[in-house]
Amino acid sequence: MGNWIPNDPTLVAQILKISSSYSPPPPEGFVSPMTWGIENNVVERFAAAGVPAEKISFVRDTYIFNLAGPPSELVNIFRKYYGPTMNAFEAAEKNGRAGDLQSELEGLFNSHNKSPSKDATSIPATFLRVTVRA
Repeated sequence: MGNWIPNDPTLVAQILKISSSYSPPPPEGFVSPMTWGIENNVVERFAAAGVPAEKISFVRDTYIFNLAGPPSELVNIFRKYYGPTMNAFEAAEKNGRAGDLQSELEGLFNSHNKSPSKDATSIPATFLRVTVRA
């Protein structure tokens, strides 16, 4: 499985960091899905299911978000389809801060864009690839 890594300097962890600053706090007892990007947590969870640690391997890998459009279009895709960003915009709209969130995310996406063209987007994001052998 592929899991985003908390506090990683690449795109998705930074999106989540920005989004959380516009969102209400999670409910009590909420366990962030980002904890699946921490090797020790993954080993602990699989161990609880009876999987020994030696059957679990990890590799940091990169997914590249490519879009034939500017980074602002990719922000809008995240705004429409990625749960944490959708929730952040919903909360930001209630507080009159949706424009601030849009600007902050566009700045992030622009700063991470590796495409030589302003009309294209290519943003690498690191994730933790987890393999469990039977």
